[in-house]
Parts: sequence; structure tokens; C-alpha cells
Amino acid sequence: MKKILINIKDNTIIFAYKTNNSTINNELINTNIISNNELVFSDVYIKENNKILSAFINELSLQYHINKIVISKNSLAPLILNLFTKASSITSVYFKSDEPLSYTICEQLISLKTIKEINCYTLQPFMLELLDKNNITCDTRSEILYLSNFMETNNLIRFSNIYYKTNIRINTPLTLEDLTDIENFLKINKYLKIVHINTLNIKELEHLLKLFIKYERHLKIVIHDNINDEKTINYLKTLNKKYKRKYHLYLTLEYSKEYLNQNIFKQTIINTLKVCGLIISSLVILVVTYIGVSNYVALKQVNKIKDELAEVITTTDPTPFIEAKNKENEKNYEITTPEEETPNEYPIKKVTNENLASLLTVNNDVVGELKVNNTNIDYPVVQTDNNDYYLKHNINRENNANGWIYMDYRNDAMNLHRNTIIYGHNMYYSGVMFGTLYKTATKNWYTNPENQIITFNTLYEKMQFQIFSIYRVPKTNDYLKVYFNDNQEFLDFIDLVKNRSIYNFNVEVPVDAKILTLSTCSNNGTKRLVIHAKLITPEN
Repeated sequence: MKKILINIKDNTIIFAYKTNNSTINNELINTNIISNNELVFSDVYIKENNKILSAFINELSLQYHINKIVISKNSLAPLILNLFTKASSITSVYFKSDEPLSYTICEQLISLKTIKEINCYTLQPFMLELLDKNNITCDTRSEILYLSNFMETNNLIRFSNIYYKTNIRINTPLTLEDLTDIENFLKINKYLKIVHINTLNIKELEHLLKLFIKYERHLKIVIHDNINDEKTINYLKTLNKKYKRKYHLYLTLEYSKEYLNQNIFKQTIINTLKVCGLIISSLVILVVTYIGVSNYVALKQVNKIKDELAEVITTTDPTPFIEAKNKENEKNYEITTPEEETPNEYPIKKVTNENLASLLTVNNDVVGELKVNNTNIDYPVVQTDNNDYYLKHNINRENNANGWIYMDYRNDAMNLHRNTIIYGHNMYYSGVMFGTLYKTATKNWYTNPENQIITFNTLYEKMQFQIFSIYRVPKTNDYLKVYFNDNQEFLDFIDLVKNRSIYNFNVEVPVDAKILTLSTCSNNGTKRLVIHAKLITPEN
């Protein structure tokens, strides 16, 4: 017999396993717990009283305007989803655990009728197609390891990205990996409408057309190239006429300025060039001015937020927030998976960082603070249940292109994993977020011993980390590992990132070390700038 914990938060109802030593009372929970938006039932009670609980859950959904379900473990889903057959307000389901969605759950979701969107770790392709046929949009979190330029160019990092993509860009010449991934993409994708090709290669274009025909695609194909050869243009017109009529493939050519000037505006070319020059000059001035003003505004905005946070720290009594956080942690500590027969191996820690605790009144996602010497990096760190939200939102949860400094959603701020990962945008021109992290890759910076110590504090500990590797690397996920199967895998990981370093820091990293990883974009997004440091002192 297992306990099911039900929490209501905002417009969301959350289901998770709960273990404790008390005896389960097969009755509705008392009024005090209901008023605190928390319920506990046994799985046996739910099965035996499905109709009663289904009606009860429907009333709760209407009362609290609930439209989203969060299920902590997929094994809970068959039992829980059966309660929502009459809950007309539910439109969204989030499966929290990193495990594949089963076909049984997929069938249940379809039977609920009101579900419009789900989020899960991964699922089989035919299941995604089945959900789509029933007007259910699926967003997956599992990232795909890719090698081809095609996958990187189109940001096809998740299975759901591939399925719903409406337009793609193909850069020639194509490698064997590109061709393989393009064909695999066509096997999965259902919504493609437009294909952009950067330069014309007749042989590769004909090969791509054969692929589009093979997978029965009706597409608009836009070729972006400076082509002024009449023979080639006539060939494309003939090709377009042939494929448009028979296969519904439409070819268009984005003509170059040179071609247009030579063939359409020959009589006015000088005047046109002058006008174009004037327009371009004006645009350049406007763009430079806009960038300068935007960067100034961005810097002012971030500095204003930091000043407001400093005022919150000095004027707020952190005691109630510390007590609330400690109580929340104790509750979460009791929630385990059904497979866990032994107590949690990690201890519950008490909040000790009063400054950070004060910031919980601004945003409950605050988990730490990061400072990198001789840079502008001195920010609170936030964390939520995904790695996308704080790319476009600041600490006040406002839409903002600067984003904020945030911890990987897989990490635990109370008991650090072997690798704790922190991200931030490289806002190079304004210098906010990780905009000054580039300084760490200069010799004057990384050879200064004072700079080799990074301060990272959490709500529970004050810590210092010693840098042992700095490098730039083409986009990859191999340094973003949080979990390691054994000590040897961890040591191999340390060797990998050490060998990439631009400087030998002569720092030993033992097998039981905890490390900190900072990651940001570099080289216009084509690479990543990465720093690794090992924990040397938890300062008490």
C-alpha cells in the first residue's frame, strides 16, 4: 500500500508518492489539510473509490481553476489520469520524471478528450504521431546528440522539435552526416512547409528533390544565391515547372542584387547605387545607435534590479522565509519514489544564508549567489524545472532578453551533485550576465591566483571553488553531465575537460570532489566558453 500526495499550487495539481510511518486512513483527509491545498490518499483507496474521487477532483479543478496536472513518476499516471475523465478544465499534463512515456499512458491521454498539450522526457515516434492526430501537442525534454551541421543549424535538439518544425535551412555542401540526418528528419517531421537552401549545387538539389518526393512532401524551396547565369536560371525554371505540376514542389530563387541591377535597372544603376548607399549608411548609423542605446538600457535595467535586491536584503527580516523554506524542504524530503525502501541518503540542511533567504520574497526560485573575481559577475542564482525559462526572463520573472544566471534544473542546491552547472547569456556589449566571462580566457586574468577562486554560495552553505580548466569548445553536451555511473566515469570526465584547458592550472581533482561548471555562448553562438572549478572550502 502506497500513499499518494496531492498538492495544489496556483492553477496546477501535483501528484507524487509519499512515504511515512503513519497508518493510512481510507477516508477523505481532514479540513486542515484540505485548506492547506494538500491531500493524501492510499493507492488502494483511489482504486476502490474511483468514482467518488473523480467527482471530488473535478470539483477541486473547478474551484481552484486548475488546468494543469503534474505527475512525479510515470508509474503513477494510469491511476491518476483515471480520476480526470470528467474534469473538463484540464488541458495540460507534465510528466516530471526522466523516463519514456508508455503506450498505455498515451491511450489514456487521448481518451481524456480535453488534453491539448503534454510535456514528457521522451516517447516513441508513432506515439507522438498518434497524439498529434488527436490534437495533442507534445513537448519532449530529452536532448538529441547530433554530429551534422544540418541538425545544429536548425536547432533540432529535441524529438518534438523535429516533429513540429515548419521550416528548415540547408547549408551546402552537404556531408554524409547531413544527408543522413535530413532523411531521418523527413521520416519523423509532419509539418514542414518551407526549405531554405543557402547556395545552389545542382547535384545536391536534385538529390534533395528525390528525398522530398520519396517522403511525399509538398514544399516551397527557396534558393538563396547570387546567380546571374541565364542558363542556370532557365534550368531552375524548367525544374520548377516539372516538379510543381507533378509533385507540388515549388522552387523559387532569391535573386542577387547584382542580377537585378544588371537586368532590370541598367539605365538607372548609378542613381540606384547612390540611393542604396545612402540607405545603407543611414541603416548602419541607426543600427549602431540602436545597439548602443539597447546596451545602455540593458545595463541600467540590470543595475536597477541589483540595487533593488540590495535594498530587499537590508530591509527584510529573513526569519519567516527561512522557516518557510526549511518547512518546504522537510515536506519535499518525505516524497520518494516507490522503489526507495531506505531513507534518503542525503541529509536535510537548514537555511543559513540570511541574505539569500531575504531574496525569496522576490523570487522563490533563488537558490544561490555567484561571484567571479575581476568580472561583472556578481548575481543571485535561480533555478526552475527546465533550462529554458530564465533564458528569456529576469529574476523578477519579467520577459527580458538578458535572461538571468541560473542553475541546471537537474542539480540540487541543498546537496550538490558531483557537477553543478550554471548558465548565463553572453551579453558581450552590455557586460551583463555572463557578458564579461570572456575575460577569464585572457592570460592576464587566468594567471592571477586571486582570479582562480570562484565564490558560489547557496541558501545552506558558503563555498569557494578553485578553477582547474578553462576552454572554448564547439557546441556539445559532453561537459554537461550531472550524474556519473561510477568513479571511473567521473575521473574520465575530469581528464576530458582538463585536456581541453587553455592553461595548466596544476590542480588535482580527487575522485570524491564536487565541481562547479560555468557555461556561456562564444564566437557568435558557434562555440561554448566553459570553466570548471573544484570545491575547496565550504565556509562555515
